Amino acid sequence: MSMLDTILKTIAGSPDDVVNLAAKVGIDPAMAEKAIAALAQAHPMQGDTVELASARTGLDTGTLSQIVAQIGGEGSLTEFANAIRNDPGSLAHLLDRDGDGNPLNDVANMAKGLFNKG
Repeated sequence: MSMLDTILKTIAGSPDDVVNLAAKVGIDPAMAEKAIAALAQAHPMQGDTVELASARTGLDTGTLSQIVAQIGGEGSLTEFANAIRNDPGSLAHLLDRDGDGNPLNDVANMAKGLFNKG
């Protein structure tokens, strides 16, 4: 069981695992994991969480908004963000776009790209 599945099981009303969440929003489970990780990473950042995650994953904001709703709203993202902060290696591979082993530079570039849209 993944860390994401464990957290989902603790949130009342959310799907029990990533596979069920992915089925509900119509995406691949691997993409659902990446989306949740990107949403959690973007949650404490300056800017709109869904837009930042969209820039990171390439998923449209409608799909990401559905995921946020399925996992219990913006408030539930705090649990995921805390899990990543407490164990950054657990989901880092999902956020490391350039494969250099450091997802932080990718997240920073994502935010910079979002704010430089003209």
